[in-house]
Amino acid sequence: HGKKTPPKAIVLTVDTPVLGRREADIRNKMIAPRLENLEGLMSFDDDLDTEGGSKLERFAHETLDPSLSWKDVEWLKSITSLPILLKGIVTAEDARKAVEVGAAGVIVSNHGARQLDYAPATISALEEVVKAVAGAVPVLVDGGIRRGTDVFKALALGAKAVMVGRPVFYGLAARGEAGARHVIEMLNRELELAMALCGCRSVGEVTRRHVLTEGDRIRALL
Repeated sequence: HGKKTPPKAIVLTVDTPVLGRREADIRNKMIAPRLENLEGLMSFDDDLDTEGGSKLERFAHETLDPSLSWKDVEWLKSITSLPILLKGIVTAEDARKAVEVGAAGVIVSNHGARQLDYAPATISALEEVVKAVAGAVPVLVDGGIRRGTDVFKALALGAKAVMVGRPVFYGLAARGEAGARHVIEMLNRELELAMALCGCRSVGEVTRRHVLTEGDRIRALL
């Protein structure tokens, strides 16, 4: 009826070949949600005995493939016409390789800082990835977006868009759909305010000169 079909893509998470040691989940004996799209493809049970781990860990062992490699990206491209975005890229080397194997975009992500202790914050890794990609594909960033100013900084460092996780869940838990919608509206308002105060009339006017990183400060001292 005249409605446009929303764009579709496959997002392939590449930073979780195995699950990190999530000690909070182990202490709480976290239970993985029952996913309807996996019904019939894997077994589900209600046994809470996780042998010192979490049920999420058991779920991960059944669903994650530790042999994931670049060849799998090439195989995925061969069986679908949908664009493929690789999520979990934090280095220039992997960013360049992603472009080489035909990824339609990359998402800078450290899986919410839950996988590997001491992994760099995504905002710190973003610019390295953007420079490595050199405009060949869009770069998105995931993790740590809590205020509109975080969105502004990500755009200034070269991200085409941001992904928002936990704040939406917080809103959903508090007020359902209305709460999730309210969180997105808050981020939009805060971004617009930050842009106005920085003299940016559009997202396209948000540039690298609007942020100062720790690396910039160090170079200024040398």
